[in-house]
Order: sequence, then structure tokens, then C-alpha cells
Amino acid sequence: MSTSSDLPPDEERLRVLETFLVLTLARVRERLDHLQRQAAIQRKSELQRPPPDWTLEISINGRTPITVHAGECGMSGSQVRTRAIKREEALRALAEGVKACAFCRPDSELGILE
Repeated sequence: MSTSSDLPPDEERLRVLETFLVLTLARVRERLDHLQRQAAIQRKSELQRPPPDWTLEISINGRTPITVHAGECGMSGSQVRTRAIKREEALRALAEGVKACAFCRPDSELGILE
């Protein structure tokens, strides 16, 4: 709890402090509004973005490819650990031994026979 000793003793300086705080609060609120508008634009952009044709699921260590998925396969795991890839990258990953998802079967869609 604040005490009166941590504030200026006279009305004039208290008014200056009040004005400063009001202006600062207005700037903070403007910045918050700006950030919220930007976040809304980002969310809208992500919703309008077409789904990828292929995705690569990455291990928890962030380096090792685990599974190739087709499109928006629900089994692809966390968005943090999944990235969109092109057809050529999907083919290369499968050729290099990365597992094809057993549910969406990207290997079949890509024409790779087992």
C-alpha cells in the first residue's frame, strides 16, 4: 500500500504527475489496441490461407523429420512441430526413409508404391 510520502507534497506537482500518468496510460492503451488489431489480422490471414498439400512432422528436438502427412491430416501433431512442404520435399523425405502417415497415406497420393 502506498503512502503519501512517496508522492510529491504539493498540488502542482501532483497535477503534473497525474497528467503524465494519464498520457502514459493513453499511450499504453493505444499500443494494446494496435497489438490486438494486428493479432486479429494475423488470425484472419491464417484462417484464409489454404491448407498445405503436404506437411512434415518434426521430432521434439526440432531437427529430425518423423512423418510425412498429406494436407491437413489430423494425425500430424502439434502445429509447432509440423511445417508445410512442397511435393518434391515430401517425395525426397519419403525416399530418404521418413515414415509416411498410416492414416492419410501420402505415399499413395504421391504415387510411391511400397
